[in-house]
This record gives sequence, C-alpha cells and structure tokens, in this order.
Amino acid sequence: MSRRIVILIGVIVVIVIAAGTWLWATSGRESTDDAQVDAHVTPIAARVGGTVLNVPVADNQQVEAGALLVQIDPRDYEVALDKARAELADAEATLVAARANVPITQTTATGNVAAARGGVEQAQAGIVEAQQAVDGARSRLATAQARLRENEANATKAAKDVERLKALLAKDEIPQQQYDATVAAAQASAAAADSARAQVEEADTGIRVAESRLMQARAGESRATAQLHASQTTPEQVTAMRARVDAGEARVKQLAAAVKQAELSLEYATVKAPVTGIVSRKTVEPGQVIQPGQPLMSVIPLDRVWITANFKETQLEDMRPGQRVAVEVDAYGGKEFSGKVDSIAAATGARFSLLPPENATGNFVKVVQRIPVKIVLDEGQDPDRLLRPGMSVTPTVFTK
Repeated sequence: MSRRIVILIGVIVVIVIAAGTWLWATSGRESTDDAQVDAHVTPIAARVGGTVLNVPVADNQQVEAGALLVQIDPRDYEVALDKARAELADAEATLVAARANVPITQTTATGNVAAARGGVEQAQAGIVEAQQAVDGARSRLATAQARLRENEANATKAAKDVERLKALLAKDEIPQQQYDATVAAAQASAAAADSARAQVEEADTGIRVAESRLMQARAGESRATAQLHASQTTPEQVTAMRARVDAGEARVKQLAAAVKQAELSLEYATVKAPVTGIVSRKTVEPGQVIQPGQPLMSVIPLDRVWITANFKETQLEDMRPGQRVAVEVDAYGGKEFSGKVDSIAAATGARFSLLPPENATGNFVKVVQRIPVKIVLDEGQDPDRLLRPGMSVTPTVFTK
C-alpha cells in the first residue's frame, strides 16, 4: 500500500470522526439566528391638554417609577377645581335646608289639619246650638200666639159683658159694684192681650235672631270645611319637599363627581413615570402646547427583557416550556446568557402580520413557517442592563 493511500485513508477517518463528533454534540439542540431581544415599551401620553412648563428628563435617561416626566401648566385645572368645590358646597347647603324643611312642613301640615278639624267640629256644634235656639224660639212663639188668642178672646168677651151690663145699669137692674167689677175684668183682659201681643213680637224677634245665628254657624262650618280641605292638600307639599330633597341629593352626587374629575384633571397635569426604565423617543419640550392623548415619550423597563426566537416549525417537535436555553448576543461578541423556554406562540408569525398571506388554489408554494418562542432569562443574568430591545441574538434550546 502506497503512502498516498494511507494518508487518504487517515483523512477519511478524521472526517468521519469529526462528523460523528459534531452530530453527537448537536443532537438534542435547536438553534436559530432569527431572534431578538424584546421588552415592554410603555408609551407616555398626555391625559389633559395645556402648555408644558417643565420636562426634567432627557432621552436615554434612567428614571424611577413615580419620577416627574412632564409638568403641564396646572392653573386652569386649579381654577376648575375651586369652582367645582364651591358648587358642591352650595348644593350641600341647599340640601341641608331642604332636609330641615321636611319635618317643619310635616309638623305644620299636621297642626293645620288638626286645627281645621277642630274648627269644623266647633262650627258643627254651633249649628246644633243655633238650631236648638231656633226651635226654642219657634216653640215660644207658638205658645205666645196661643196665649194671645186666649187673651184676645177673653178681652172680647169682657168688652161684650161691659156693654150688656152697662144697659142693665142704666135701668138700675144691677148694682154699680157688679158693673165696676165687670169693667175692671174687661180692662184686665185687654192688658193681658196687649202683654200677649208683646210676647209674640218678642218671640218672633227671637226667631229671627236664632235663624241669623244659625246662618252664621252654617257659614262658619263652610269656612272650616274649606280650611280642612286646604290643610289636607298640605301633605302634597310634604311630598314635593321630599322630592326636592331627593333632587338635592342627586345634585350633590353629581357635583361630587365633578370635583373628583377636576381633581383628576389637576393630577394629570403632572405626568409621572409609571415604571422604572429608560426614557426613549421624547417628543415634548417646554413651552409646547399639547393635546389630550398626544404621545410624549416612551419608558422601557430593562429589568424585564426577554428573547423572541422565530424557530422553524420543523424545529418544534421536541421543544417544550421549561427547557434550558443558551443565548449568544451578537453585540457583545457572542457573550452567552442562560435562560429557559417560557412559552410557544399560538400561531405563526405570518398570521400576526398586517397582511397575512392567502394561499389560494393554483398559486400555493409550500414554505417552512416560523413560530415565535418566548425565552426568559434566568434571574441575575443581566445585572448591568446590557440587553436592549431589538438586539440580535442566537438562542440554542436544549431539547434533550
């Protein structure tokens, strides 16, 4: 065997050994260079409009959560807050007065109803008394009229007796004493008739007086009844007063909400950092007039970065969450960071694109798709915050 053949055989053996070593070393691993560093990007936008007074931060500056980023002129919002508080105080005072008027109106209504009922009862008692007086006067009138008729009859008889005895006296057929007694009796009957007439007139006057009192009592009853009806409508006033109280309470709630809104607007005039991170894409300057919703800057928290690796779908057969990952960063000369697979996306990257591809019949070409895999770094791997979103990396997943 010549020396040349021996050398050729040795080279082949070395190549086979190297190939076998490489296959053994790379088995159970999946790598891709289609990967980059990702992080949360927190956009900072204005929630209220106004003139910017101060921007105490610069691009790429580290800020802590709660640090002042932008100060908007707060004077308009301070005035609005003072006005809202004044309107709320006025509404609360009105509500207190309305609440105080409810028991007063209710007590007054109860007293008016009781007084009106008492007036009606008193008027009805007066009617009964006046009616009794009328009945009594009519009874006395009837008695007086009967007595008058009796006395007039007696007076007429006595007068006739006097005329008859007068003729007999002239003939001396009766004594003078008898005639004088008859004359006296006639005069007494006439006086009794006159007295009876006076009693009749007095009874008639009493009837008119009693009837007048009865009419007055009935008029008093009508007035008292009207007052009772009027007092019975007062509960409607109580209901209306309670409705005003309800309206006042609703008004107080409405103005309290307006005060809270004014307080929020004043608070929004001071824009603070929601998270700890690096300021980026600052587009606001002092003196600038901004509008609500206008983007001002972004804050990127570098303490919570991760890797998004787009593996081919053929590489995912043995890949599972929790598997160990070695990440090489191009920017730092291949410096390696350790981590683990966190999760695998629910769809390919093409499905999340703005214009997903449509594989219509007749133009379909099979293309190996890539699926995003989220890789998180182990704790303490990047204490100096060297990784930046968008950096290219090469992750290697140990699937076995």
